[in-house]
Amino acid sequence: MRYGTGMVLVLVAGVLWSFQALIIRQIDVAGAWTVLFWRSMAMVPVLLAFISWRVGGSPLPAIRNAGLAGILGGIGLIAAMGGAILAFQTTTVANAAFLLAASPFLAAILGRAILRERVTPQTWAAIGIALVGIFIMVREGLAAGAWTGNVAALASALGFATFTVALRWRHVEDSFPSVAIGGIFSVIVGGGIALQLGQPLMVPATDLLWCLLMGVVTLAGGMILYTLGSKVVLSAELALLSNTEVMLAPFWVWLLMGETASAGTFVGGAVLMVAILFNGFSGVWRVAQQA
Repeated sequence: MRYGTGMVLVLVAGVLWSFQALIIRQIDVAGAWTVLFWRSMAMVPVLLAFISWRVGGSPLPAIRNAGLAGILGGIGLIAAMGGAILAFQTTTVANAAFLLAASPFLAAILGRAILRERVTPQTWAAIGIALVGIFIMVREGLAAGAWTGNVAALASALGFATFTVALRWRHVEDSFPSVAIGGIFSVIVGGGIALQLGQPLMVPATDLLWCLLMGVVTLAGGMILYTLGSKVVLSAELALLSNTEVMLAPFWVWLLMGETASAGTFVGGAVLMVAILFNGFSGVWRVAQQA
């Protein structure tokens, strides 16, 4: 796979994930942990079917052979999804979004420490520009306090960075079990916490259909594309390119539901797009120079 192809796959993954905020707006009754349970329940069969197709047989041997990378990737993924839910429940959306944007920075550090991946000055610059863009998007809503939510957002960012590095740890054929393991963990954790908090798992048919749509299309589709792209795109760049989710999520809600979006949202989104494009073009140029 060429670097440019991998970059496009990761960008499209971020686009798919960006529709989740819009879909969640359509859910009336289901609680956050119930949503995590059902969308993960829908995602897992798709991932297992995809692994079966790739290996030409049962996915179970591939999952058993995932090893430490698979387990850590799965734990990182549940931390990413569960931490984000807790963050949005207990702190401001702006706080959560800004702290979640630390993921590329954390992925760069982990990739360097664990995989010995060199982070280019261009990528560091792009991460800095992206943070500025996200700050512009959310600066009006930033608030102090709510430490539980702030810590949860940072844990989510670290979880996604861990998941990203785990994908790069082994060849792409071995990476998909990490995603499946993370999905299975999400079903268990989401269902367990929902029951503990008294959130019923039985929800109206419309809510269930929206959750299943998320799991089958946006979540599973995005995970497959992101994992495929991880074969050729470095850890820090993976997390940075997926920030298309942060950029587009408020845009879809504004465009299709008429929710008010401030000028800062669009200006910050434009700055974030510059960072993503700058990183993408610099990566393509770097690979071309090495060829």
